[in-house]
Amino acid sequence: MKKILTTLIALTASISMMAQGMAFEPAGTTLEQASAKAKAENKMIFLDCYTQWCGPCKKMAKDVFPQEVVGAYMNPKFVNLQIDMESEYGAPLAKKLQVTAYPTFVIFNADAKEIGRFLGGSDAVKFLENVGQKSQDSSSSDLEQRWKNGDRDPQFLRNYLKTLNASYKTNDANDVAEAILEGKAETFANDPELRDIFMRHINNPFSAPFKQTLKTDVILKGSLGNEAVDMKVQNVLTNYMKNLVVEHDGTADLDKAKYDEFAKLVTDAELRNANHFKLTPLIMVAEKQKNYDDYLKYIKQYLADNTIDANDMQVANWVKPFADPAVDKKYKEEMKGIIRNRLAEIKAGKRQPMRKIGNMTLSRPTDELLSMLIDALDGKMPGQ
Repeated sequence: MKKILTTLIALTASISMMAQGMAFEPAGTTLEQASAKAKAENKMIFLDCYTQWCGPCKKMAKDVFPQEVVGAYMNPKFVNLQIDMESEYGAPLAKKLQVTAYPTFVIFNADAKEIGRFLGGSDAVKFLENVGQKSQDSSSSDLEQRWKNGDRDPQFLRNYLKTLNASYKTNDANDVAEAILEGKAETFANDPELRDIFMRHINNPFSAPFKQTLKTDVILKGSLGNEAVDMKVQNVLTNYMKNLVVEHDGTADLDKAKYDEFAKLVTDAELRNANHFKLTPLIMVAEKQKNYDDYLKYIKQYLADNTIDANDMQVANWVKPFADPAVDKKYKEEMKGIIRNRLAEIKAGKRQPMRKIGNMTLSRPTDELLSMLIDALDGKMPGQ
């Protein structure tokens, strides 16, 4: 009787585990801790990379992960982990793993070595299909090892680049793209395949092909058009600019060595908006440090520079730190003065209020929005 009862209890526990959906580790569990557990239980690791604002992430958590069939498949095979990639622990991990789109699902072996990954929301059937495929696919790690061993065969590089692109590993893809374009900085613009590799994968502003493009982009623009090439240059510089700000413990510092190198690059390139790239990191750091003297100083320098221009929405965005009631009133008064200057320019016809951002029509023109922000800084509710 005791043996039967024990068997029934074990069976009940097994059914309960099967019915519970995915069992995730407690919040705050690190990848390193998950690795220790995976080794002890002879499992792989499943990592759900999510953010608080990601709609598909929430849908997966609500509609897919709790399903019995999903738990029955995942729980025996994986230590399941969820990490907010904008948390104190998650942000540097996202950078290390090159996770830039959400949700991203990464599968590791017990040693926390990546086996495969896939992106995006789906139904349960597709999710499990992706998990099954990526937990068996070792091609990515094999290709990575060949790369690390120094394999630079042209066909291998192209195959590896496709794999990295599919995994959204943008930094690694840049490195492989640079290897493909090595020695071709002055000629790649003539080759359609190499042009495509440059446009899709180069994100290092100090790479030889990018510096060559800054120096002369006539051939590239002749093939792809001015707008596409200009957008590529601006995107690379904008994304790299974020690397100059090192966030930690709720504040940030400027990586001075990188900043000086970057400032020299955009200055030497004689970009018309070079000062945008010089001043924006300084504004970002001052905001993070809550150094409002410097914050306002750099904003005023930006607005006074006729080689760059901040649109109304950028001015509105600069107001955000002053929503904090703890900010000294004198700083709010300075910010209100900046907004009033912008409104005066609009009233005098020197500027037109914005009514659209790209293809999106604003609910009200930006002069009305800026006026509302002044009222908000005075503590007034709309309509008061």
